[in-house]
Amino acid sequence: MANSQKKQLTPVQQEYQQLQIQREIKRPIFMNCIRAFIIGGLICLIGQAISVFYMYFFDFTEKTAGNPTSGTLIFITMLLTGLGVYDRIAQFAGAGSAVPVTGFGNAVISAAIEHRSEGLVLGVGGNIFKLAGSVIVFGVFSAFVVATIKTILIQWGGL
Repeated sequence: MANSQKKQLTPVQQEYQQLQIQREIKRPIFMNCIRAFIIGGLICLIGQAISVFYMYFFDFTEKTAGNPTSGTLIFITMLLTGLGVYDRIAQFAGAGSAVPVTGFGNAVISAAIEHRSEGLVLGVGGNIFKLAGSVIVFGVFSAFVVATIKTILIQWGGL
């Protein structure tokens, strides 16, 4: 199919296409994957250290330490985003910084910072969940569906 499209192109268009292929920046895909893996793993390691801190100093159990750990990671991300540090980390790490819960915190605070000049209510309040709102809605809806299915199986299935 690509050959049929090239035949329909004029000679100038074909020449431009060849020039474009020659000048295209080659992305270091393997290196980007390594960076994402290392930085994403480092973020998770920091999260594990925070979780152990809560279990050791505040007598949380392994099960109950997850919520304050997530909250702390989101707070740290929002603080670093506000200071402009997290953007540099995200640019270096790519998806490695977006996948953990820190990506959610960055998405929320970035929208708030971007629209702060429009005021607290219409600017920050109206746009803070612009990107993250759909994630929250999907999460709540998915939890509802799973809970409904589980309830039906337990009530009628005798599990």
